[in-house]
Amino acid sequence: MLPQGETPEKPVRKIPHLRWMVAAGLLFAAVLNYIDRSVLGLLANTIQKDLGISNDQYATVVNWFLVAYTLAYLLSGRVVDKLGVRISLALFVAWWSISNALTGLATSVKSLSVFRFMLGLGEAGGFTASPKAVGEWFPPTERGLAIGIYSLGGALGAAIAPVLVANIAGHPALGWRWVFAVSPLLAGIWLIGWLWLYRRPAEHPRITEGELAHLRESIAESERAAAAPRESEWTLWKGVLREPVVWRLMLARMLTDPVWYFYQFWMPKYLQEAHGLDQKGVAIMWMVFVAADIGFLAGGIFSGALVRRGNAPPASRLWVMLTSACLVPCSFLIPQLPTVAMIITAAMIVCYAHTQWLTNMTSLVVDVMPKRILATSFGVIAAGSALGGIFMNKLVAAFIDPNPIATPTFLAGAGWADSAMLWLNAHRGYGSLFVLMAFVHPLAFALIWGLRSRGAKSATASSP
Repeated sequence: MLPQGETPEKPVRKIPHLRWMVAAGLLFAAVLNYIDRSVLGLLANTIQKDLGISNDQYATVVNWFLVAYTLAYLLSGRVVDKLGVRISLALFVAWWSISNALTGLATSVKSLSVFRFMLGLGEAGGFTASPKAVGEWFPPTERGLAIGIYSLGGALGAAIAPVLVANIAGHPALGWRWVFAVSPLLAGIWLIGWLWLYRRPAEHPRITEGELAHLRESIAESERAAAAPRESEWTLWKGVLREPVVWRLMLARMLTDPVWYFYQFWMPKYLQEAHGLDQKGVAIMWMVFVAADIGFLAGGIFSGALVRRGNAPPASRLWVMLTSACLVPCSFLIPQLPTVAMIITAAMIVCYAHTQWLTNMTSLVVDVMPKRILATSFGVIAAGSALGGIFMNKLVAAFIDPNPIATPTFLAGAGWADSAMLWLNAHRGYGSLFVLMAFVHPLAFALIWGLRSRGAKSATASSP
C-alpha cells in the first residue's frame, strides 16, 4: 500500500514503433536544413541585383557558407559524441534557424557572407547527429531505409523552397527578405517536439518491450561503446585521422557531393541565363528535388533488401552505388537538350542517382565505423563534401564569368601555359561543367569498391 496522502504514479503510455517517430523527427530537421540553404540559390539573381553582387561575389558568399560547413563537420561530430544526439541536434537547429532569419536582414556582400557563414556552422551538425541517431535506433537491416528517410528531407526541403520563393518573393507586399523568416518559425515547433521525443532506446520511458527486443543488437553496441575505456582527445583524433578508410570515403564525397551543390546553388541560374526562365519559372526545380527524394528512399530500400537476403551490409551499399555511378553520367546530355522539359528530365535522373548514392554512402560509414566515434568519423568524412563544394563554386564562377581566365603570374611567358589558357577559355561555359560532372561518380566508385568486404569494427577497439 502507498503511504497516506500519496497517489499512484500514472503509467507512462508506450508508443509502438517509436524508432520511426525518431526517423520522422530527423526528416523534419533535414527539411528545415535544406529550405534554409536552398533559398539563396533560388533568389541568387534577385539578391544580386538588389545588393549589387557579381557572380564572383556570389560564389564567395556561398563559399563562406561552405568554409563554415567544413569546419563544423570536423568539430560538430565531437560535440555530438560528447553531448549526445538529443541536446546537440537541438542546439544545431536553433543556431542555424536564427542565422537564416538574419540573412533576410543582409544589406551587403559582407553581411550576407557573415550570416551564411553562421548558417554553415549550424547546418553541418544536422548531418553528424543524424547518422549517430540511426546507429542508436535502427538495426543494420533498417539503417539504409532510416537514412533514406531523413536524407529525403534534404530534397523535400529543396523542393519546397522554390514554391516558397515563388509565392513570397514574388508577392508585391512581401519580397525576398521575408522568405528567410518562414523556416525559423517552423524550427520552434520542431524543437519542442524533438526535446520531448528523443532519448536513447535503453533509456526511453515510452519504448515497448517488443521494440527493445528488436533493437537488442544496436543497444548492445551502444552499451559496449559507453563502457569502453576513454582515450584522450589527441589519441582519439589520431586514431580517426590515421584510418585509411576515413580518407578514402572523404575523397569520394569530395568528388561527388559538388554535383548536388551545383543543382542547389547554380542550376536555377543556368535555367534563367541559358533558357530565359524568370523567378516563378525556376520553381520547376521542384520536380528535380522530388526525383532526389525518391532516390534517397529507393537507395535505402534497395540496399536493405540486399542485406535481408544475406549479403554483407557494405557490399549491399556498394552494389546499389554502382547503379548510381552508371546513371549520373547522363549529366553530359543536359547542354545538348533543346527544351526545358527535356533538361529537367535529365536533371531528375542525375539527382535521383546522386541521392541514391548519398544514402548508401552514409549507410556505409555507419556500417564500418565504431559507434563511440561514429559522429567524429562521419564529420571528418563529410568535410570532404564541403571542400569539394568550395572548389566547385570557384570553378563554376570562373567558367561562366565573361572575362577570360588569365595565365597565372608565375607561369607568364611560358608558351605551353598560354596555350593551355587559350584552350581552357575556348571551352568555358556551363556545357563543360556538365561534362565534368559525368565522370566523378565512376571515379569515386573505383576508389571505394574495395570496402565491399569490410565488416564493422568493434565498438570497443582502441582506435577506429
